[in-house]
Amino acid sequence: MTKNLTCIICPRGCNMKVEVEDGKVINVGGNTGKRGYDYAVSEVTNPVRTVTSTIKLENGSMIPVKTDKPIPKDLIFKCMEEINKVNIKPPIKIGQVLIENILDTGVNVIATRSIK
Repeated sequence: MTKNLTCIICPRGCNMKVEVEDGKVINVGGNTGKRGYDYAVSEVTNPVRTVTSTIKLENGSMIPVKTDKPIPKDLIFKCMEEINKVNIKPPIKIGQVLIENILDTGVNVIATRSIK
């Protein structure tokens, strides 16, 4: 099976062809660097994404947040459900962990802005 991907790692946007047999990548073509190769393998075998969202504050406003590492793509909706359950009290500093080890992934949800 061959999958066509556009690399999103750098601005070049290389069009890549990834050949897969029995769930294993056997060839990657069209990439111009190792980072593109690594992206293609990951995207075909275990796609991951960084989640960005907001968390409610006790005063009714919101604070922007993100995962500090990518999580498996199939956990995004469950991750959002957990994020939506949280209600935080300020003050909050940028980079502060607001949800530790979300969904037992080893990934934290952190603040991307400070709030006094």
